[in-house]
Amino acid sequence: MTTVATRAAARTAAKPATMAQALNRAMRDAMAEDPTVHVMGEDVGTLGGVFRVTDGLAKEFGEDRCTDTPLAEAGILGTAVGMAMYGLRPVVEMQFDAFAYPAFEQLVSHVSRMRNRTRGAMPMPLVVRVPYGGGIGGVEHHSDSSEVYYMATPGLHVVTPATVEDAYGLLRAAIASDDPVVFLEPKRLYWSKSDWSPENPAAVEPIGRAVVRRGGRSATLISYGPSVPVCLEAAEAARAEGWDLEVVDLRSLVPFDDETVCASVRRTGRAVVVHEATGFAGPGAEIAARVTERCFHHLEAPVLRVTGFDIPYPPPMLERHHLPGVDRILDAVARLQWEAQS
Repeated sequence: MTTVATRAAARTAAKPATMAQALNRAMRDAMAEDPTVHVMGEDVGTLGGVFRVTDGLAKEFGEDRCTDTPLAEAGILGTAVGMAMYGLRPVVEMQFDAFAYPAFEQLVSHVSRMRNRTRGAMPMPLVVRVPYGGGIGGVEHHSDSSEVYYMATPGLHVVTPATVEDAYGLLRAAIASDDPVVFLEPKRLYWSKSDWSPENPAAVEPIGRAVVRRGGRSATLISYGPSVPVCLEAAEAARAEGWDLEVVDLRSLVPFDDETVCASVRRTGRAVVVHEATGFAGPGAEIAARVTERCFHHLEAPVLRVTGFDIPYPPPMLERHHLPGVDRILDAVARLQWEAQS
């Protein structure tokens, strides 16, 4: 007979959780298990962060371990470098993507180079959390897609979740890593939900591994972070055209999982890279080059890209035109079919 306690536990386990809650739980669990983990940033303490991702951490662990900082990103990250050098594991929040640029010098000159500079003698267990991307109607400096800057900086790991489960698992892996990790959090997915239980989190692939979110035979959609749900929606819509699209979620931009991506492209013979960042010199350029180099004899058409436009991020009223959507993705797939036949 099912007991009242068992039914209550089942309801708790099935209660939908948001990505923001999963990120919060990841930091809470890491802080509880390891006293060297410290969270710091602008308004992360009493307020719980602009998106409330750090809500309750200061109350539970004290202001010494969840610390409100001055509005000085270079100073925040510089302080975190020193903390990591002395054996702590700082988790830094940059309040918005474009707010992180003042700290970029610290990231390039020190965070990314420390292990190489010391021939591996000094680890750099530091996580930089960056809310990024569009989809929330943000004004200037609040909706950048800055991932390519971090990808182009040797010495950094760059990851971004597209699901609630990965938000928890990837952040736990990032905090545990002895390498510096730029953890890009898609703002538009903070309120996405899943029947995920923090008491029994699903096994998550480690940093550096992509996953196939949907199998298919007609073409491969390669994406990450905020564009993965859009690709899944496009794959569902493509069924009406007779196309069976596979969707690969990169999860990790650096290290890059050539094995999973190329295995998919070799199966389908066609590929489209989808992301919100600009097209020119964007992440898709590197991804398309890698796929072409490794899968050339399997490709039935050129690798195409569906991206944001090559402009500064537009005002909110134009955002829906700038961000890749289902129609633009399906147009690219149609081009693949035509070019393969011509």
